[in-house]
Amino acid sequence: MLDKKFHVKKGDTVSVIAGKDKSKIGKVIRILPKKDGVLVEGLNMVKRHMRARGNEPGGIVEKENPLHVSNVMLYCDKCKKPVRSKMNVLEDGKKVRVCIKCGDSFDK
Repeated sequence: MLDKKFHVKKGDTVSVIAGKDKSKIGKVIRILPKKDGVLVEGLNMVKRHMRARGNEPGGIVEKENPLHVSNVMLYCDKCKKPVRSKMNVLEDGKKVRVCIKCGDSFDK
């Protein structure tokens, strides 16, 4: 059983900080803890040659490839740039991720 914790979650808006898609922004589709990766919508696209199966046609399909979690940063909508985050504890004891620069919460 893997209990890895990442600084990003499914549905977060992230910015890529390294690689061929550097400085592009996208939404996290899926977290891959075994590979330390994240799938970002519309980024790191690769072409796959798919064989026809049943009633699905074959051909060349473009799909997202995982990015390493260290190559993405949370994107703050208020600051309009990629930022680091920290954990804050609310009065009710709930932990939330907040922007280091402006203090805006990522966990709505």
